[in-house]
Amino acid sequence: MTSEWAWTGRVDGTDPEHLRWHQVVTPYLPGGDPGACVFVGFASDEGVRRNKGRVGAASGPDALRRALSPMALPAPLRAFDAGTITVTDRRLEEGQRHLGTTVSALLDAGAFPVVFGGGHEVAYGSYLGLANSTVAASRGMAAPSTAPSRSKPTVGILNLDAHFDLRPDLLPSSGTPFRQILEADDTVRYAVIGISQPSNTADLFDTAHRLGVRYLLDDDCDPARVTTFVDEFLAGLDLLHLTVDLDVLPAAIAPGVSAPAAYGVAPAVIQSVCDRVTASGKLATADIAELNPVFDIDHRTARTAARLVHRLVTRHENVAGQPFRSSGSTHRSRR
Repeated sequence: MTSEWAWTGRVDGTDPEHLRWHQVVTPYLPGGDPGACVFVGFASDEGVRRNKGRVGAASGPDALRRALSPMALPAPLRAFDAGTITVTDRRLEEGQRHLGTTVSALLDAGAFPVVFGGGHEVAYGSYLGLANSTVAASRGMAAPSTAPSRSKPTVGILNLDAHFDLRPDLLPSSGTPFRQILEADDTVRYAVIGISQPSNTADLFDTAHRLGVRYLLDDDCDPARVTTFVDEFLAGLDLLHLTVDLDVLPAAIAPGVSAPAAYGVAPAVIQSVCDRVTASGKLATADIAELNPVFDIDHRTARTAARLVHRLVTRHENVAGQPFRSSGSTHRSRR
């Protein structure tokens, strides 16, 4: 795991009313602060390369850190950075397993892991972490190939994405993570908001129907319908993993992705989904995928992604029902 400290920025003061993200994020040490958010980078675009997309997402984690760093906090909170897992020599599967081990350890320590990708292959690593954690075990989720499946699934993945990512390719890529997950564990519930019909073949729609995937087309993502969709999905779950592929947003908002959206879902709608799931008390893990700084314009994509992370973390209620946010002026500052 590698890490160069990217949390820097302006300092207006060190009192609670002046704090920005870079002043509260500190290096993660095991046995630290239960209930806190821990950021993890996953520097990989090997899955994107295999999926014949535009590479560059390996630089996404630090671009996202830099974009989040100067944002002002509404109140003091606790947050840590566990560094970046880097996929080298095209060893994607090894990197995904490493990410899974890291996320599991964070969950077992009581943390709220938020992973910065990387291509959407990050989602499979995040899933491995949740599936093999004691949090999942205590809720009855079976780890892949290690325990009998439950008759009634209580774990869900909500994907904000223009694509199903259910491709049948034998070689894992950024286009296969959710097929891999659903074929490994048929108790997992999978839902997607923002599907672009022209970006998904009829065969992929057939696969989605066969696997019981719930989805909303980008054409149908008005606020009321999205709220109903999210609430109905959450109602049947104990634990949720949220994965945000930034190509769900319009290309004018998020040009820095592997496959920019011709249409996309309005940022306000995506933000409302983040608000709803993070306040549900069911959100165990989250990841942000496909930020590609090589193709970003004026850091639009990075800043939009940072805004979504900001909302997810500052409004998060952990799975034990306790607020993530710390009280008073308990914080550490960094200049």
